[in-house]
Amino acid sequence: MKKIVMVGAMLALTGCVQVDNYQEVIKHPVPASLAGYWQSKGPQSKMVSPEAIATLVVTQEGDTLDCRQWQRVIAVPGKIMLRSDDFYNVTSKLEIYPLDREGNTLEYDGMELQRVDRPTVECADYLTKNPLESQLP
Repeated sequence: MKKIVMVGAMLALTGCVQVDNYQEVIKHPVPASLAGYWQSKGPQSKMVSPEAIATLVVTQEGDTLDCRQWQRVIAVPGKIMLRSDDFYNVTSKLEIYPLDREGNTLEYDGMELQRVDRPTVECADYLTKNPLESQLP
């Protein structure tokens, strides 16, 4: 029984992406269709509250900001990594999230984000005080 569980676990992990050092992640530019502001719309099961908002900022050069807010703002910078033709956001906390875009919807960390013209005021304030290496116009 132990062998079956171990084999199952090994098979599940074979497709995983692992990063041990954020500084060693090579930032990759993204296509124009992925660059911009992405935001949750409506309640998301991955968020702590139906009122919580998730915003993902992606620059053309591959810098990111994962900005989530509810009772406070939690913003984590990151960068885009390309692995086997798939884009991943690697945050400075070494969290790795695949990016799967279909039209104006982006699947990210179990949430569906929609393209928007600008981030929330709170995330924009964070970006003003903590600019990314490359900024959107």
